[in-house]
Amino acid sequence: MSANKGRIKIVHIYPREMSIYGDLGNTRALASRLRWHGYEPVVHQHHPGNDFPTDAHLVLGGGGQDSGQARVEDDLAHNADVLRALAADGTPMLMICGMYQLFGNAFITVQGERLPGIGILDVTTQGNAKRMIGPVVLRTAYGDVVGYENHSGSTKLAPGQQPFGTVRSGMGNNGIDATEGAVTGNVFGSYLHGPLLPANPRFADALIKLAVERALCALFVPGLIDDEIADQARTRQVRRLVRR
Repeated sequence: MSANKGRIKIVHIYPREMSIYGDLGNTRALASRLRWHGYEPVVHQHHPGNDFPTDAHLVLGGGGQDSGQARVEDDLAHNADVLRALAADGTPMLMICGMYQLFGNAFITVQGERLPGIGILDVTTQGNAKRMIGPVVLRTAYGDVVGYENHSGSTKLAPGQQPFGTVRSGMGNNGIDATEGAVTGNVFGSYLHGPLLPANPRFADALIKLAVERALCALFVPGLIDDEIADQARTRQVRRLVRR
């Protein structure tokens, strides 16, 4: 399909340090779906030491180890004002696992070191010795969302902070309150790998719609995409894990 409806700039944050669980697949999924819908994706990788592009239309970040979070902390603080301004202006963002934690107020490691976040999401994360690992099913505004969690951080939402979804199967933010992820405006945080977006095309297209209508000041015009395989895989995971 020719891309002639407009250009959308995707910015992937820290692809070397914070993309160890296959979360680069989210960037590739959005780029592919934009092309299939008839738009032109432009993918930009943001690395530590560079100024963050203020013309971003979609911003993505992935998971990493505590050491990776420490390596990007200074750069994230340097670019925090730009990211906050983009978020306040409605730029859609999806932050997975480690970047979800750093988009919150703070991540406190198992050793007690406090890594300050940039406060776009009103959450705080405490590292634990025990990991939360396994497949997850969520109830969200985008229907059932599936993925795979692998994190030792236990995240708590501040009063008034909306979660991304309600846990139907799995641990979620902390294994206690049945919440998973967080949403503020068009900024989404989640622990779900998989990667998340190829398995959940409805949510992927929701992010694309937000980006297109903000960037191009025009209604999102979807193309015809056959998502039957992804839909079947998601349905099977839900049936396998959730007792109705």
